[in-house]
Amino acid sequence: MRRCLLALLLALPALVRAAPPEQQWFTVLLDGRKIGSFESTRTIADGKVETRQALDLTLDRAGVRVTLGSTETATETKAGQPIAFRSVSRLSGSESVIEGTVEGDTLRIVTRNGGAEQRRSQPWPKGALLAEGLRLAGLRAGLAPGTRYTALAFQPSSLDAPEILNIVGAPEGVDLPGGRKSLSPVEQTLAFPGVPMKMRAWVDADQTVYKLTMPVMGVELTLLACDRACATAPNQGSDVFDRTLVAAPRALSPGQLAGSVRYALVAREASKPLELPDTDEQRVERRGDTVLVTVHRKARPRGEDKPGKDDYLPNDWLQSKAPEVVALAQRAAGDARDPLVRMQRVEAFVRSFIRNKSLGVGYASALEVARNPEGDCTEHAVLVAALGRALGIATRVVDGLAYAPGFAGREQVFVPHAWAQAWIDGRWQSFDAALRGFDAGHIALSVGNGDPWRFYAGLDMLGRIEMRAAEPASAAR
Repeated sequence: MRRCLLALLLALPALVRAAPPEQQWFTVLLDGRKIGSFESTRTIADGKVETRQALDLTLDRAGVRVTLGSTETATETKAGQPIAFRSVSRLSGSESVIEGTVEGDTLRIVTRNGGAEQRRSQPWPKGALLAEGLRLAGLRAGLAPGTRYTALAFQPSSLDAPEILNIVGAPEGVDLPGGRKSLSPVEQTLAFPGVPMKMRAWVDADQTVYKLTMPVMGVELTLLACDRACATAPNQGSDVFDRTLVAAPRALSPGQLAGSVRYALVAREASKPLELPDTDEQRVERRGDTVLVTVHRKARPRGEDKPGKDDYLPNDWLQSKAPEVVALAQRAAGDARDPLVRMQRVEAFVRSFIRNKSLGVGYASALEVARNPEGDCTEHAVLVAALGRALGIATRVVDGLAYAPGFAGREQVFVPHAWAQAWIDGRWQSFDAALRGFDAGHIALSVGNGDPWRFYAGLDMLGRIEMRAAEPASAAR
């Protein structure tokens, strides 16, 4: 889940509209502490508008410093019609690149990740806009209080275009590092898959953003326009991941974790209920404001959807056809032919193969892990999933929480975690190479294909979960 949080932060460039000034700087604050800088530049030449937005952040995780950054460049006509884009994400030495060219109704895509390059095409979402197009849409709508308008905001980092609803408020004074300024607030809701993301931007008459806020794990992420010296001043750092820990109401024994455990969860924000997935290992019931989650160590078929074609195929993060990944899969499985035995061997192999259990790796694709075996739960999960697909087994990646008797000085907590699932014997079964296998101490928050941009629903729950009870299912009422 840590990977998903970082992915959301890296998506910030796509969420800030282009500004008419040639260059604009922002300081980035999390819960009032400076964690980075944001730069936006806009140039016009040869009838084209190029918008470049760069983000650099520094976060802490259990005493480990994590640096991340992203740069997005959008090329459009003066009328805001998309021409091309380039998105570069950097995290602790790992870099992924997505380039796109819009040709009529078709988007030509080139991705580079872990040294592998992939080319493909997909339909361009009709009416989708990049940075300049979104700014022009705002200009056309105007800033009269109460104005409502929608647009499709294409996200280069995730290659989708969620609808964004904008509601204009009455002008108000906003305190900025350079002084007070009268701006119009615009409430923005992005319809991301699974859960909407709400933000608030303060803009001037040219639709230049001077302030942007969005909730992240129960605290506020803020961008404030200022000069370069202010934006690039030393960061204060923030252990944002500590906020994701969920205190357990009691200790759970190995014996209890080997069976079934029922958890009573509530949302810290009553207006935003928890929405957890039902899986072959996890049953979810709602009783008023409480969500009862029963987790079984052994999967019990509950009618989950069978795997689709994509669950068997490689993607940008699970490069199951890469020679290095195929070789590791064959090495892990050995002479086993039974799918369950194969996945058990893959799980054990990945556990020993990733020798450096490092929290400092931002996020890496399966191919990167195959070439450089280090990382934490996310690196274990994507490699297990990729090796399974290389063996012809459908797999997916789960982000959620896992019980830890102790973590970063805390006792009896649930920690953001990732693991893999494989379709075996007509049901989805979990495999956790980062821990000692899957048990009833795992709570799934969202399921995806290994792409960190696809876990919005699970990310939205981080920092909002309170656990009221945890007891063996046989004793639960």
